[in-house]
Amino acid sequence: MSSLVKAPTEEDLHTPSIQECSALVDRIAASSQFRRSARLRDFLLFVGRQCLKDGAADIHEQEIGNRVFGRPVNYDRSQDNIVRVNATELRKRIDQYFLTEGADETVVMEIPRGGYRPVFRHRSPVAPVALTRIDAATIDAAPPAIAPVQPLRPRMPQLFWASCTIVLAALCVYLFLQNRNLRASGNVLAHKPTVESFWQQFQQTNTTTDIVLPDDSLSLIEDLINRPVSLEDYLSRNFMRQVETSNLSADRKYDATQIFSHNLITFGGVRAAEEMMRYLPEVSSTHLTLSRYYEGDAIKQHNVILVGGKKANPWVHLFDDQINFVCDFDNVRGQALIVNRHPKSGEQAEYRVSFAPNALIGYSAVAYLPNPSHTGNTAILAGTDSDATSAAAEFLTSEEQLRKFQNTLHVQKLPYFEVLLKTSRLSGTSLSAEVLAYRTYPDLH
Repeated sequence: MSSLVKAPTEEDLHTPSIQECSALVDRIAASSQFRRSARLRDFLLFVGRQCLKDGAADIHEQEIGNRVFGRPVNYDRSQDNIVRVNATELRKRIDQYFLTEGADETVVMEIPRGGYRPVFRHRSPVAPVALTRIDAATIDAAPPAIAPVQPLRPRMPQLFWASCTIVLAALCVYLFLQNRNLRASGNVLAHKPTVESFWQQFQQTNTTTDIVLPDDSLSLIEDLINRPVSLEDYLSRNFMRQVETSNLSADRKYDATQIFSHNLITFGGVRAAEEMMRYLPEVSSTHLTLSRYYEGDAIKQHNVILVGGKKANPWVHLFDDQINFVCDFDNVRGQALIVNRHPKSGEQAEYRVSFAPNALIGYSAVAYLPNPSHTGNTAILAGTDSDATSAAAEFLTSEEQLRKFQNTLHVQKLPYFEVLLKTSRLSGTSLSAEVLAYRTYPDLH
């Protein structure tokens, strides 16, 4: 009895075996490129081994964040991009391996941008010429036809961060231009008497309003060092000196330095600023800035709108003794939450992100208070994720929500207050915001 054996295809002949790929991953992980970076080595081994399993599906960022970086299963990737930051460094080190210790490898591995699933292939016949072993002395002495190519690779992270900074600057310009155009149209407050009345209070006490955007670079650094940063350490930059003298690995110190040297901000923060700039009184002077550039004298002299919780906007610490609903961060679980300092009957002490069918449930806190010197007004908007922060801004610009809240209080004019909102979103879009609890402070006027 004979049996038919399928002849190997050309693709089969050129595809490295699982054994070859697995051995390569182990050699890369044991190389000097990963010797001092346990976390990047774990990242490499996880994606390398996952993709070699039978029937392995795509490897997702959420899964890596949970399995490699210890994040909760359903953590918010829009607030925490630790996987993307480390993936850039991982790709660079893999490339460097094949230029140095792995120059003679017959199989190469790469992680294409836009995903996290490694790709393995045999080197083409010309590859050994291009990937000859190169050391520092060889690079310095290499002829112009080859040498200019490799020195550009270490600059890629800098080019990426520079691009982020340029995008931020462009967004700021866009916000100011759009705000000016909307004011010129004269229609933004039409049929919104409650919203108009609320925002006019920012003109009655002071004609200058500062919108302070969150410093999401700081938020990422706090994730790296696993502890919060005080306002005092933030203003003096002492926390960066503490990073340098800490027990963190050289790689983590480098990551922290690179992150803080650039201004990062989530789109939810920008969207919140855009929403509020449309409604500030036309006669007021509006300044848009980042929390790291803001000054203590300004917060005492002007109206101020603080976007983000104290993790990314430490200026919120100035109101620690006044606010009840605090947007905080659980470093153990790696999760943002709203803390209710003095729960009333029927209220919870904590509000954490949860999941409902086809929707993510988040929370945001809005505080309307006097500034520290009582010479102007302050609005603080913070959420458990970027969209929840944006929903807080929508609450202060929604005629329906503000009027309903004012009717609940049975007042003609909104006093100083705090509101806790429950937000629901589907596919990253805020669908609704419900008032769960509130506090009022009429005596502060």
